[in-house]
Amino acid sequence: MAIITISREMGSSGIPIAHKAADKLGYTLIDGDAIRKVAADYGLSPEALENADEKPPAFVQTVDTKTEANFHRIQLIILEYALKGNVIIYGRGGQDLLKDIDSVLRVRIIAPFEDRVERWAEREWLDPDLARVLVRKSDQQRAGFIKYYFDRDWNDPLAYDLIINTLSLSEETAVKLICDAIKDRNLNERKDHCKKILQDLIIRKKIETTLFAKGTICGLHQYHFHVRVSDGQVTLDGYLHSREDLKTVLDVVAGVDGIKGVTNNLELRQFQANPREH
Repeated sequence: MAIITISREMGSSGIPIAHKAADKLGYTLIDGDAIRKVAADYGLSPEALENADEKPPAFVQTVDTKTEANFHRIQLIILEYALKGNVIIYGRGGQDLLKDIDSVLRVRIIAPFEDRVERWAEREWLDPDLARVLVRKSDQQRAGFIKYYFDRDWNDPLAYDLIINTLSLSEETAVKLICDAIKDRNLNERKDHCKKILQDLIIRKKIETTLFAKGTICGLHQYHFHVRVSDGQVTLDGYLHSREDLKTVLDVVAGVDGIKGVTNNLELRQFQANPREH
């Protein structure tokens, strides 16, 4: 069950490197095209996918509630692809989504800003000034996406196992580095244990995705509600604001396959703060 995640900066040659590495290894590339092919099966319209895919919040509650629900659907797609193994997850915070999976190879592809601008202008036949604006906006958007959903600095080197600067290294060298790294003994020894963790992650994400879609947890209230899954055992912590919400949560959990047992530590609290009042 080999898994590679690739984080990239726009114009760093991440796209061709990911495709070439997938071809050489015989892995499935999980990129925007792969997600679009199955999006409808997860209740994602093309518009919903476009608005949620690697986008930071708009900080408008009605908009962000829908966006976060759709973002959880995208995460579920990625997790279920990952369970099949032999995949390369391109972008979408894959290295953070799978941070508890020790057998994942986390790759970051970078290049100096002006070099990326030049490459993007050549690739897309753009005016260099326009390319500069697009590359800068892409950097800001992706950094904001990672910071909001995973509370991490996008450029933190400790989040990656392999960082490749394509200023001097060719695409072929980058591909070779990735293909050699995924064969490392330390990664391969952890595969069986990590498959169980991934199965638990999928159970948790199915619960969270359904509850977001139903509006049971949303906005700031999601931080008062926690789902933990270990070896199929689900633990619910935090608090909800009504018996109806509690019933919804328990019904949703009961409908997810693979659960061996449930520990319900949820409390009911009638008080519900509205941040717009402050």
